[in-house]
Amino acid sequence: MTSYLESNQERFLSELLDWLRIPSVSADPKFHGDVLKAADYLKARLEEVGVENVELCQTAGNPIVYGDKLIDPSLPTVLVYGHYDVQPADPYELWTSPPFEPVVKDGKIYARGACDDKGQVYMHVKAFEVLMQDGGMPCNVKFMFEGEEEVGSSNLGIFVKANKEKLKADVILISDTGILANDVPSIEVGLRGLSYHEVEVTGPNRDLHSGLYGGAVANPINVLCQMIASLHDENNHITIPAFYDNVAELSAEDRAEMAKAPHSDDEFKQSIGLTDIYGEKGYSSMERTSIRPTLDVNGIWGGYTGEGAKTVIASKAYAKISMRLVPHQTADEITALFRQHFISIAPSGVTVKVTPHHGGEPVVTPTDSVAYKAAADAMETTFGTRPIPTRGGGSIPIVAMFKSELGLDTVLLGFGLDSDAIHSPNEHFGVFNFMKGIETIPHFYRNYAAAMKA
Repeated sequence: MTSYLESNQERFLSELLDWLRIPSVSADPKFHGDVLKAADYLKARLEEVGVENVELCQTAGNPIVYGDKLIDPSLPTVLVYGHYDVQPADPYELWTSPPFEPVVKDGKIYARGACDDKGQVYMHVKAFEVLMQDGGMPCNVKFMFEGEEEVGSSNLGIFVKANKEKLKADVILISDTGILANDVPSIEVGLRGLSYHEVEVTGPNRDLHSGLYGGAVANPINVLCQMIASLHDENNHITIPAFYDNVAELSAEDRAEMAKAPHSDDEFKQSIGLTDIYGEKGYSSMERTSIRPTLDVNGIWGGYTGEGAKTVIASKAYAKISMRLVPHQTADEITALFRQHFISIAPSGVTVKVTPHHGGEPVVTPTDSVAYKAAADAMETTFGTRPIPTRGGGSIPIVAMFKSELGLDTVLLGFGLDSDAIHSPNEHFGVFNFMKGIETIPHFYRNYAAAMKA
């Protein structure tokens, strides 16, 4: 760790806490002003550390914060991407401390966005500051931070297509992923895609008295539950016809390599309060969460959910359903298959509406590139051990978009942990991880610049 980083750790942490106090929830319109405030905060911090050409690029939604430091056109250019919007904090009552009043306890920063993605974005801001105080940037860098990632990045693709020259670079660097453990560094080289839907089942033209009508009409909530239950078979295999047709099956050798990563099902169960593991037959827990597609209900509602009793048969029932995709599935293909199948399994007496929301493509990034080796060498320098390449279970749809629109591969240099409770109450990010990111990222720049020059 550099002396500059050591002497400024408390300030770096304090600045991050100030940013985390801004509730930049992109999904809820009531927080729109706070989203803009978070963008302004990031813009000001980039300017303070010496990033040039910093601006708020307006979109049809939330602004994109852009800035750069162009040292020499003959040097390679790294485009850093991240997002400053955060997930809703609901349910608030399950937080042990208010989600937008960050606290540091037991070496962890507790706040919504602490890990996903404000903490990891801010590592890049402070890593740039460290480099500028320790010999300067060894290559060109461009920063592009958006405010709509948590709601599907609907305006990012438009911005990228319209600004290809502005965003011209040699590689993308993203810290929105994690490591296996603080003593087992890793770099994600694969991400799953996403197909997300809202479904609506409608029965009678109004809510009905369950005593007067019960037994004679199809109950939309019962029907919806039956339809959802039928989407998996007894082996937890997804039953949508043709769903697996294009799934890339890993070889026995590749699966054996994956199995070398440290994992304990007992620790996995204990960490989330379960008594047993669950999933598709024939695959390990690590495989189920990385190389296999999934289908999950993310929310379900209908009827009376208030205090006490109200004996009704609801007119409508709703659910949100997402599918994680793997190479070579596509979001458009799976969206069409799901819609066709879900409507087809509805019994008579109800009507079904399927509304697709955002999606994204699965991606696998190369492990033999100059940029990957630069990142692996950087982690080995700061962690003292070689990182393991892993496949992630989450989705970052823009990685595939960057490849198709800019022709660039991405390095996923993240520092979070699976236990950081992102998207959940009590999200947190280790102070160790925050500082280790700030320490490691400068080594990546130096390694990459040297390798590209060689």
